[in-house]
Amino acid sequence: MQKFTTLTGVAAPLPMINVDTDKIIPKQYLKTIQRTGLGKALFDEIRFNPDGSEKPDFVLNKPAYRKAKILVAGENFGCGSSREHAPWALLDFGITCVISTSFADIFYNNCFKNGILPIKLPQEDVDKLMEDAERGANAVVTIDLEKQEIRGPDGGCIKFDLDPYRKHLLLEGLDDVGLTLQKGSAIDDYEAKRRAATPWL
Repeated sequence: MQKFTTLTGVAAPLPMINVDTDKIIPKQYLKTIQRTGLGKALFDEIRFNPDGSEKPDFVLNKPAYRKAKILVAGENFGCGSSREHAPWALLDFGITCVISTSFADIFYNNCFKNGILPIKLPQEDVDKLMEDAERGANAVVTIDLEKQEIRGPDGGCIKFDLDPYRKHLLLEGLDDVGLTLQKGSAIDDYEAKRRAATPWL
């Protein structure tokens, strides 16, 4: 997993509330266990017409937001089923930070496990960032995880809270596997002792 330190990129506004995981990545794309390739299906049903053509009014289809790295979303983002494909699709598209007033718990936890920073802010701060994001290609926002700051295109700064342990994991680029591998030598020692004590196993 890549380390998350500082992110600078275009922020896309998605002021919809209760965007569930089926809206983020529809069920027909859940057959894969690969983390890559899902970006093209991100928000499939609201991003594309039934014939596969783009809906020009959808934010990520607009030229200014095609390479957005940050999503400013409405409340209760990521509700619905617990599919981990939702953060996979966001990440594969290039979005590594989602800002909202609230997230569904499972989606929120899955973001950290996949290197995405979900930031919870009061409504007035989200409204300000949503307004900033409406600037199109000029909606460049910087996220500084170490300082826990969001700097907007007008130079304004918003502080955010984050659990120190989750912050550490993102800064170090550690998922569950990475955490386990940090104990690699202790695991090897245990396995060697176990083999010596119980060679018949």
